[in-house]
Amino acid sequence: MACPDGELSLLLVDDAAMADLNQQYRGRSGPTNVLAFAMNEGDYADVMPQMLGDVVISVDTCQREAQAEGISFDRHFLALLIHGILHLFGYDHETSEEDERRMTAKSRDVLQRLDELA
Repeated sequence: MACPDGELSLLLVDDAAMADLNQQYRGRSGPTNVLAFAMNEGDYADVMPQMLGDVVISVDTCQREAQAEGISFDRHFLALLIHGILHLFGYDHETSEEDERRMTAKSRDVLQRLDELA
């Protein structure tokens, strides 16, 4: 995951905006917690190779999920941000059980490393 000069954008939205994006880009109704839009895919992927893409997080859903899981908003937000960034690097938990395990393990590894820095 080396990307020393990588850049991404982060958009924080409410559930209504997330539901619109989820429907428009994934054909799924209702809000989701995080969406990621990679810039290194498609016809123009080489135009700005340092631009990783966009991560969109629903603050409403993040808050609900954090409360349901009994964790802080900040901790869950960080987990969602990591999840979105991993998608920008090509991880995909929906393609197979093995890919889901791989992404989960990488998410835990990144969170642990960040905990060690704190």
